[in-house]
Order: sequence, then structure tokens, then C-alpha cells
Amino acid sequence: MSRRFTASKARRVSATGSGVVDCADIARPVSRSPDELFGASWLGAPSITGAARELTPSGCVASMIAAPVRDDDGEVQMASVSSDLENALLAEKAMWADGPPHEMFKQMRSRCPIHWTERVTDYPQEKGFWSVTTAEDIHTVSRDWKTYSSAQGVTAVSEVFPLELTQAMFIGMDPPKHDRLKALFQAGFTPKRIAAHEDEIRAIVIDVLDRIEGRETCDLVLDVAQPAVSRVIGRFMGIPEEDDAIWARLMNSTLSGDDKDLNPEGIDGVLEKDIPEIFERCGRMIAERRETPTEDLTTVLVNAEIDGEKLEEHELVMGFFLLVAAGNDSTKATYTSGMRALMEDPEQMQLLLDDPSLVSGAVEESLRMFPAFAHFRRTATCDAELHGQKIKEGDKVVMWYVSSNREESLYDDPDHFDVRRNPEHQAFGAGGRHFCLGTALARLELKILFEETLKRFPEIAMDGKPAYVESGFLNQMKTLPVRLCA
Repeated sequence: MSRRFTASKARRVSATGSGVVDCADIARPVSRSPDELFGASWLGAPSITGAARELTPSGCVASMIAAPVRDDDGEVQMASVSSDLENALLAEKAMWADGPPHEMFKQMRSRCPIHWTERVTDYPQEKGFWSVTTAEDIHTVSRDWKTYSSAQGVTAVSEVFPLELTQAMFIGMDPPKHDRLKALFQAGFTPKRIAAHEDEIRAIVIDVLDRIEGRETCDLVLDVAQPAVSRVIGRFMGIPEEDDAIWARLMNSTLSGDDKDLNPEGIDGVLEKDIPEIFERCGRMIAERRETPTEDLTTVLVNAEIDGEKLEEHELVMGFFLLVAAGNDSTKATYTSGMRALMEDPEQMQLLLDDPSLVSGAVEESLRMFPAFAHFRRTATCDAELHGQKIKEGDKVVMWYVSSNREESLYDDPDHFDVRRNPEHQAFGAGGRHFCLGTALARLELKILFEETLKRFPEIAMDGKPAYVESGFLNQMKTLPVRLCA
């Protein structure tokens, strides 16, 4: 029997408001407060009325969607095709050739909010997964760690990174161990502590921009974003500046999956070369900190104890890897995509140039539209039900932030970049234990990067076609050619 879901206007309720309403009555549970839904303070986002829809028992209907295909020359074209959403394979490379498949996610949110991808073609042994596409449902999964565990992998495709190494990072742990390990770093990442580093971070960004002064063109990813973020996280971790490029290469290779530009040797190269090099280099730093402790985060890791026991060697290395990887990818991805949006919309660019106080809003809008990580994953620890869909114990459940951050019931004209929107979003997660540790650092880095780039190069413009990392996990460009002056 099919259910008719009557869409209701998104409502803002208090944190102590009413609970979940039977999903046979409305399109989704009664709206939680923004503080609950996004895991942070409410900054304001308009709501609009959704459209009524009829769903099948499985929650999906056939629809017309725009899907990417390649022509004879290998160019990606968008073709309108009749597609049964139930059979869509969300992990296919072609889906992500030009960034996230936003039209596909739009159809899923309205017709199939909990979607099953049956297989991953490039990894025949990989199990299928559930896609969670709305903010409310992502909030539910994020907050319920007992039902949806992080300890069995954190990405939709498990084969790209050894599970035992994922489980050595607190991002791949459940409470109580996750909480104890993460707490060791939280004091160093509070907004107040991060704000104390503003002058230092600004000096790093200015130094990077000095290197391209006088040039007509550059690549905003390779020449600005990468060296800036590498030096910032390198300074926090105690990495020598001369090693920044090495660590950037290792992070890009291990996280980029099958992208031939960033990881030409594929998964085998990651397992046989990159991970051993990470262990070797990190092992040397750990030995140095044991001999001569400093004030950096590597020393914090070396001295960390959980239940009176020191971390094991692989836990130290993977703790280091997690912090460096997050610092390498998050700000780089959102800054470059935000700058592209500004360059493609002269009106929005002029608003920032005329009123630099809007930069903070531009940061939040960039985070909303361009979260650095397209998804994270959980695994069901027991049979469950989500938005009317039965989830089996052991099923992979993937939370798509690139979808929830463009949800029509939460944002007016969600695909339009608006520096005055000042939205709340799920770029840092949806609350719960795994809410991003580096939120304050990312926001400060982005603010400084936007401010200093626009101050130095107010006429910056696109100078060629950008290229995306071929990944359903990393939501970022690998090249962004720009002209620095008119």
C-alpha cells in the first residue's frame, strides 16, 4: 500500500518542542530546533513550503533527472533521461565528474529521501548502502551512535582504506573511547584558543599571496589554497615547513581514491607506498617528541592516555593522520569553491568588495553550498527504521551533506550563492559526538583567506575550466585557473 505524504511548511520549534510525528501524516518528523538540527547556534535560514508528493512503499518513484554522460571525445554532457531512482547507483564515477550530482539529490530528497544503492561497479565486493539525503534524517543518524555506529567504517566505499586504520582514529570510534580521545584535543580547538592564532594564520596567508604577487595568472588550488592550509595545520602539528608539500601529497593521494591525477597508482599505491611512508615519517616525529616534548599537537598525542594507558603506535600515527588530513582538505575545498562562486557572480563579488563585513556570511554560505566532505557513513548495529524505511543490522548508512545543505524546505533558492544569507548548515556534521573538532579553525582560515585574497586581487577572475577530484567523498576541485588582474 502506498502512503501519501502531505508536505507541511517547515516549522521552527524550540529545543524542547514536540517529538516525531507518524510519517504517514506529514513529509518528515516535526522540525527540530535549528540548534538540534545543525548542532550549532541558529544563524537564520528561510523556510519554504515543499511540494506534495506520492511515494511508493519503498519510498521511491520514477522521475526525469539530469544525468552525466560522456560523449565520444570524453567530454561530460548533461542528458535528461528517464530514470528509476530505485535503481540509481550513487557511487558511479560518472555521477561525480563535475562535482556532486545535485539534480539527482534534489529528486531523491522529494521522492526517495532514504535511497538504496545496490552496488559499486568499481568495487564488486563492496556492499550496497543507504543514502540519507535530508537534514532531519541526517540529524537523527548523527545523534544516535548506539544504532548507527562509526566503528565499521566512515565512507560509503570501505575498500579504499584499511578498516583497522580507520578504527584507530577517533572519527572511526564510538563512545566511550571516541569521547576520551577527542577530549584530549578539544581544549586546543575552542574558539577562544583558535582566535589567539589569528595573526599567525594571517601572516601565513599573506606570505603565500606574496609569492604570486606580480603574476598575471595562477592556480588557486595549487598556488594559494594548498600551501596556505598545509602551513597552518603544519604549524599546529609541528611539521617542518620544508615538509609541507610532502604531507600534502600524501594526504591528497590517500584520500582521493581513484583520481589518476592525485593518486596515479590507485588503491594499491596507497596501501603499498603511501601508508608505509606516513608511518615512517610520523614515527620519526613521534620519537622526537618523546625525546623532546614541545607545545604542538603531536606532543599531545604522544602523551595521551586513555584509561591510564598510552596510545598504541598505530593509534598515534592515525591520530596524526586524521588531524593533518582534515586540516589539508576542509579549508582548501571550501575556499576554492567559494571563490569560484564569487567569480561567477559579479554582483555577489561586488557586495563583498564594497562591504568586507559580509565576509563572515560568505564563509557560512560557502560552507553550506560546498562542504569539504560530501558524506560520512555509519553502520546499523541493529534493525531500525528511518523515514519509514526499514534498515537492517549491518547495513551501511551514508549521510550526504551535499544534499542536506541544499534542502528546499530549509533554504530559499538553495542553489544560489548569497553572501547575505548567513545560513546554518551541516558542513561540520549534524551535531552529536562526531561534530567537527576543527570548526573554529576552519571558519577563521576561510575568513582570512577570503579577506586577504579579495584585498590583494579585487579583479580576480576565472581563467579556464576547473577540474574536480574524481570522488564521491572529497567535494573539492583539484585545479582552479584564475587571472589575478583584469
